[in-house]
Amino acid sequence: MKKRDIEILTLKNDTHRSTLAKEAQETTEMHAAIGALTTARDERIAHRDTIRSQISEVQKAISARRSAQAAHQRYIDTQSRQNIPELEFWQDYLCLRIEGAGMEDRLKFVFTHVDAQDWEKEGWFELGMGKREYEVTHCRPKLDKEAVESVVDKLNESRELGPFLKGMRELFVASTK
Repeated sequence: MKKRDIEILTLKNDTHRSTLAKEAQETTEMHAAIGALTTARDERIAHRDTIRSQISEVQKAISARRSAQAAHQRYIDTQSRQNIPELEFWQDYLCLRIEGAGMEDRLKFVFTHVDAQDWEKEGWFELGMGKREYEVTHCRPKLDKEAVESVVDKLNESRELGPFLKGMRELFVASTK
């Protein structure tokens, strides 16, 4: 009976040892899983911080662009206030109207009062601005091609529109005489 009790106790002892070994193995696995989760959490926190810093940089860039855009808009508004009197000057003193030509990068300039006999008679030309060099694409009434080219060459050299418009008006007045 004592042998039997010893065997039972030995079996219980072996079962207890195997249970302790399993629990130790499970504890090790749990610590490894906790370590992996902690590492993953730390990586995600670092990634989050990186993203937050990138977001703040992008927000700074956006605010800088907005302020630059606002400053540019203020400049354009200031410039447009100056353009209106200049445009009125061209319309009043040169009897000039500026219209769209119906095509991109082209403007139509219409002069009135070019004929001393008929004040309503108009002379117009279209100025192509799509290329580096300006060019007169159409004009009515027909003007001397060489004279137009010399006026356009002066425009392309100086890039000043005032003398060009004055020269074109003089060509229209000369063509009606």
